[in-house]
Amino acid sequence: MAKGKGGGRGMPAPRNAARPANSQNMLQSLQQKMLEAQEALANDTIDVSVGGGAVTVVMSGKQELRELKISPEAMSAGDVDMLQDLIIAAVNEALGKSQELAARRISTVTGGLNLPGPT
Repeated sequence: MAKGKGGGRGMPAPRNAARPANSQNMLQSLQQKMLEAQEALANDTIDVSVGGGAVTVVMSGKQELRELKISPEAMSAGDVDMLQDLIIAAVNEALGKSQELAARRISTVTGGLNLPGPT
């Protein structure tokens, strides 16, 4: 008579028989935490000011531009090229900080695992 791996008559069920339910619960919990983190990112904001306050940008944690403020002094200077450069610098800095914030928040959910997903 051949020996089996268990689960037959008189043999105990395999030790990992309960794992699918536990894995499913863990996956659902992770998905819920990811949704909560993404909702929080939508409410988080990053404020960046460049040029001594000439240009200020407010961006959400989901990389959505919320506000762009240009000081009257920057407008009266009349240097359009400089103003455009300041706007680009402020937006790029805010975007980078927003991406860092999103990475940190998602990392707390995934425990540092680099999982693919929307940004």
